[in-house]
Amino acid sequence: VQLQASGGGLVQSGGSLRLSCVASGSIDSINALGWYRQAPGKEREFVAASSRTGSGTYFSDSVKGRFTYSRDNGKNTVYLQMNLLKPEDTAVYYCAASSSIITSSLGMESAWAYWGQGTQVTVSS
Repeated sequence: VQLQASGGGLVQSGGSLRLSCVASGSIDSINALGWYRQAPGKEREFVAASSRTGSGTYFSDSVKGRFTYSRDNGKNTVYLQMNLLKPEDTAVYYCAASSSIITSSLGMESAWAYWGQGTQVTVSS
């Protein structure tokens, strides 16, 4: 499975960005796609994730109400719409995929088998 993330950039506080992640390869093996981020000097943290069947979408408390997650299974693409961005949202954003993850493990970085290359999001104050 290969993941290609895009859509990052520089935006002012309060602005919006939409990230995209295109999956290719053994798509049928994937049961969940998610987003993580890593700010300078910090560990990578969970942002959002959902199963391919759409049984539920989960967000970290820090982005809940501001970010939305959507997918286009026909294009093998998931999106992260980020609204009301804050300077603390500045990070490299990664998409991740798994073939066997369970809901209780979505927030565990080690539970995700595949990672994209990351896209930089910078929010200026």
